[in-house]
Amino acid sequence: MLLIGLTGSIATGKSTVSSLLSQAPYGLPVIDADLLARKVVEPGTPGYKAIVDYFGPSTPDLLIPAGDGSSSSTDGGDNNSSSGMPENGPAGLGRPLNRPALGRRVFGDDEQRRKDRAVLNGIVHPAVRRAMFSAVMGRYLRGERAVVLDVPLLFESRLDRFCGTVLVVAVRDPAVQMERLRKRDPHLSVEDAENRVRSQGDVREKARR
Repeated sequence: MLLIGLTGSIATGKSTVSSLLSQAPYGLPVIDADLLARKVVEPGTPGYKAIVDYFGPSTPDLLIPAGDGSSSSTDGGDNNSSSGMPENGPAGLGRPLNRPALGRRVFGDDEQRRKDRAVLNGIVHPAVRRAMFSAVMGRYLRGERAVVLDVPLLFESRLDRFCGTVLVVAVRDPAVQMERLRKRDPHLSVEDAENRVRSQGDVREKARR
């Protein structure tokens, strides 16, 4: 079975390419690392508990607020509303993570944010790899001829070693990337947007590889 690595950076059009590959005439199954990263930190998972244990004491807004008030948080397409959010979450396993608040803790170049980002990556990345391996094996057992691994940090995590070919979706002009990101996620400040772009590395360097 051919593993096709798909990577890029935030707001470069990678999701569009992923969608095209999943549709006719290709019809390839896509294993999306970003979706898996959300699943492995849902309330009730070990990843969720580890994040709450580490970040909770110093991040008052780490979880979506409980109560009858209405507010929304958006992060790369996530929409979370605290309207009617129970104290222990919808399923009684805890309230969902407030992803923008967590992002502010880990995106940036100062020493503390680098430390926090390393802790978060240490929680999330191993869980995502396990989930990805399970998904790949499932597709293999079903007799799939090829599978797309949609992974933003494909090179950084060295998963490219397992891919028969790699596609990099890039933009030439960093200003275009920033413009697309802020249009997609208008809640981000300029600083927040720049931090998120830097956290995924220079996409033009990835394209040269």
